[in-house]
Amino acid sequence: MAASEIRSVTASAIPLLLDDIDTDRIIPARFLRCVTFDGLGEHAFEDDRRQDPHHPFDQPRFQGAGILLAGRNFGCGSSREHAPQSLLRWGIHAIIAESFAEIFFGNCNSLGIPAVKASRCDLETLATIVEQNPATPVTVDLVSLTASAGNTTVNVSLPESARDALVTGQWDYLGRLLSAAEQVSQHAQHIPYISGFKA
Repeated sequence: MAASEIRSVTASAIPLLLDDIDTDRIIPARFLRCVTFDGLGEHAFEDDRRQDPHHPFDQPRFQGAGILLAGRNFGCGSSREHAPQSLLRWGIHAIIAESFAEIFFGNCNSLGIPAVKASRCDLETLATIVEQNPATPVTVDLVSLTASAGNTTVNVSLPESARDALVTGQWDYLGRLLSAAEQVSQHAQHIPYISGFKA
């Protein structure tokens, strides 16, 4: 399996079953002035965390979690890529939610973050397991389209085009380009404005 192929993600999880969490809440606007995305992870949900001393992202028992359990319409609002970038840099490598805002979903997919949907009932079941034992490994399996925690397995969904891009590694455009470096170099030799070739 190539490094960029994502067939499954296994990690502990963090529950945040709130609806309509927009990208301004995921990463406040004042942190968008960065030149790179480095350092955004520490500011994920910063304003929410300041207002709620019990926010899951600040609870020691959920530190190191790699899977986020979310509610309906997660990632709505502006189309900023900074939102999934901040979650990725916080350590989130997969998200299970009831539904996603379309642009946020696309940004997740382009970063290699599986964003799968599950029913509210199944999300609440997974969240209860995680709340009771935060160390429980949760697995998001993109081949079987399931999510499992302990002895519980639920169905998840993902558009086939997104699932195929993740499991085949096609989501990783830079990786694909670098793996074809020799062909790119050969092709460049025949492009007049690059090689100086005269017809």
